[in-house]
Amino acid sequence: MSWIILVAAGVLEAVWATALGKSEGFTRLWPSAVFVVAVVLSMGGLAYAMRDLPTGTAYAVWTGIGASLTVIYAMATGEEPATLVRMLLIGGIVACVAGLKFLH
Repeated sequence: MSWIILVAAGVLEAVWATALGKSEGFTRLWPSAVFVVAVVLSMGGLAYAMRDLPTGTAYAVWTGIGASLTVIYAMATGEEPATLVRMLLIGGIVACVAGLKFLH
């Protein structure tokens, strides 16, 4: 159960990171509201998962999922260029996250 919650918290990290960027310094209401809700749920999920998982592993997986999804979303929406090198590097992050899961 901790792994499922950790993955969901990682997805929410991508949500709050994206919302933070779209909030334009907290001057836009809805992105700011999404940020607040997502950051609270994401941190809560990370804290819950850390009850059963080692801190380093949980944090690495959480940030890896969040960072990967944030960049993938930005590339899919055209906010960042989708180059082969970027995709390979993001694939490396995903592989490392999967490796941490399999080692645990």
